Amino acid sequence: MKKNKVFYREFHLAGRQYHDVDEVWDQLKVGLEVKLMREPDNRYDPDAVAVILPCGDVSDEEYYTLGYVPRSDNDDIARFLEMGWEEMFECRISRISPEEHYENQIHLTLRIKRNKMR
Repeated sequence: MKKNKVFYREFHLAGRQYHDVDEVWDQLKVGLEVKLMREPDNRYDPDAVAVILPCGDVSDEEYYTLGYVPRSDNDDIARFLEMGWEEMFECRISRISPEEHYENQIHLTLRIKRNKMR
C-alpha cells in the first residue's frame, strides 16, 4: 500500500511575537491545517515563508499570518513555493503549549503529499 503523505519536517512557529495570534488563538487546534505562503519581499529574510490561517471561503484571499517557518528550515521550502509547488505540502499544527515561551507555543508538521498524477 502506497502512502499518501510522507513526513518532511517538524518545526516551531517563528516570529509569533510579531503577530497577534491571540486574536485567532481559539481557532487553533492540534491537527488544524494551515498554509504556507512565500514572502519574497520580506526585508528581514529573503527566504521568508509565512504560515497563514485562511479566513472565510477557500476562494477568498483573506488570511491571518500566524508567523513563519524558521530561517533554519525555510530555504528548500521557499524554492519549492517559488516554483509553484504549494499543493505538494500539507502543514498542520502538531502541538500547542500556551504555557511555553512564545517561540515554543506552536509546533507544526510539514508533510509532502503524493502526486495525484501518479
